[in-house]
Amino acid sequence: MLSQPPSSTGPTINDPNLKVERVFAGDLQIPTSMAFLGPNDILVLEKNKGVVDRIVNGKLLPQPLVQIPNIANQEVEWGLLGIAIDKTGTDSSSPTYVFLYYTEKGSDSGERARNHIYRYELSSDGSRLVNPLLLLNLPATSPDPDQESNHDGGKVMIGPDHNVYTAIGDVGGHRGQAQNDKDGARLDGTSGILRVTKDGQPVIPDPLGREDPTRTYYAYGIRNSFGFDFDPITGNIWDTENGADDNDEVNLVAPGFNSGWLKMQGMAPPNFDPNTELVTFGDKGKYHDPQFVWRQTISPTALKFLNSDKLGKQYENTIFTGDVNTGNLYNFKMNADRNGLQLAGALSDKIADTREELHPIIFGQGFGVITDIKVGAGDGYLYILTYDGSIYRILPS
Repeated sequence: MLSQPPSSTGPTINDPNLKVERVFAGDLQIPTSMAFLGPNDILVLEKNKGVVDRIVNGKLLPQPLVQIPNIANQEVEWGLLGIAIDKTGTDSSSPTYVFLYYTEKGSDSGERARNHIYRYELSSDGSRLVNPLLLLNLPATSPDPDQESNHDGGKVMIGPDHNVYTAIGDVGGHRGQAQNDKDGARLDGTSGILRVTKDGQPVIPDPLGREDPTRTYYAYGIRNSFGFDFDPITGNIWDTENGADDNDEVNLVAPGFNSGWLKMQGMAPPNFDPNTELVTFGDKGKYHDPQFVWRQTISPTALKFLNSDKLGKQYENTIFTGDVNTGNLYNFKMNADRNGLQLAGALSDKIADTREELHPIIFGQGFGVITDIKVGAGDGYLYILTYDGSIYRILPS
């Protein structure tokens, strides 16, 4: 994977009515995700250091909110990966929960590294994360000890149902029913969008029922994902998915969605029968083609709906996604029923065969590797986190 460095002159936006400004440039090492605690108050994760930083009014506070003591970072995609914030009430006495997805080291007794989601509470003075509670215990190592343990996913979101969602990939090549191997092991917490309550309990009813021994799967058959979000109008999940050497995807994810990996990536050929070629769990799992495919890989990352009209009504409730390979920021408009994307011309087949065909959906360029996208608390503008430690804000010019 070849990552695109940021432009030496800074990123640009193609709409002349908008501009981009850098609101933070500091000593952040491999920032993976961010979340707004309040207006001009952002929590940012540093992947390998295992710290949660707080940036207030563009200034990095001298002490992180937490230092993960046993962070595992020796593999390229291990580390502190995802964050979500949930304020449980309106009064000051109600706790603020901070959910973190990270890879913990194995033990000297031979226990292997694991990906975990912990729920923390923000201390009353806002200076620390305290009272960690383990919600999810997920694989982090490859079944093959000689293979890299990658495809850990790691984004965390709070859904409109107030439950906790995360995405995880096949984690170094797991090959079981979650990856559509009918003869493989049962669902094991890999290759899916998973869901639990804020206390770590199963959400009932769960889409796959008794076929899911983990009782956590919302969707499966996902090779790897670095971004998903909820449509603010319908509540539906949309995600990005990374292909192997081609066929990166944007998907509409219904409960029980089967994304097809490892039998299918990109658009299915005419003779493809998901009922016979994929694991369906008694027809509880449902495959459908992606809503968009980059034929030439760009390694899509974050995905975010802009639930604000602050950039203009034409962008309200539309999708923004970033990538690794080009430094582009993409914008997708929705169709009238919000069950597909509004695409025309060479993209009307939902496939970009060449990078030249991408021009109608490129919103901005020059960002370098985009690791997260969020909507600002209070101002409703679009915020972009990049691999080099910058945070940008897009706003009217």
